[in-house]
Amino acid sequence: MTTLYLFGAAAPPVLEISGVIERAQSRGWDVCLGLTPTAARWLESDLLALEELTRHPVRSEYKMPCEPDAWPSADVILFAPATFNSVNHWALGLTDRFVIGVVAEAVGKRIPVVAMPCLNAAYVQHRAFGRSVAELREMGVTVLYGEGGFVPNRPGDKVPFPWHLALAAVESIVSRRP
Repeated sequence: MTTLYLFGAAAPPVLEISGVIERAQSRGWDVCLGLTPTAARWLESDLLALEELTRHPVRSEYKMPCEPDAWPSADVILFAPATFNSVNHWALGLTDRFVIGVVAEAVGKRIPVVAMPCLNAAYVQHRAFGRSVAELREMGVTVLYGEGGFVPNRPGDKVPFPWHLALAAVESIVSRRP
């Protein structure tokens, strides 16, 4: 069975995460859910149900050094939605948040990582974002941004998040593994 770490940051599509988990599980994947602290606060009333759905604790903080790992090892990681803040922290190696630390380490461990940002067109005007996307891609991260991935919307506009593209990218990685 493939173990998927599904990570989400505080952008509106994270509110759809239970359906994404169900779609991933329907593909036979064991899903472990990690959230940024703000995303965990947004989903606070759903955390127990999400733990029941995944059969794993939902994590948003680092464990204590003496604690055993609560999750099996990842075969692949999907970080979606990844916010402006998360993408920039990750590219800079700022690992004060659990999910950022895991994806940063995954690059060195050669665990495949797919990221799909979610941000509006005003944020992408900041030059740091483009540099961060380029940096992650140079490190081997599959960043689904632009054509064939997430296309930023105008501030305030609501557009469907292309979860199907994110899951298809993970499926492509999983199908190539022995």
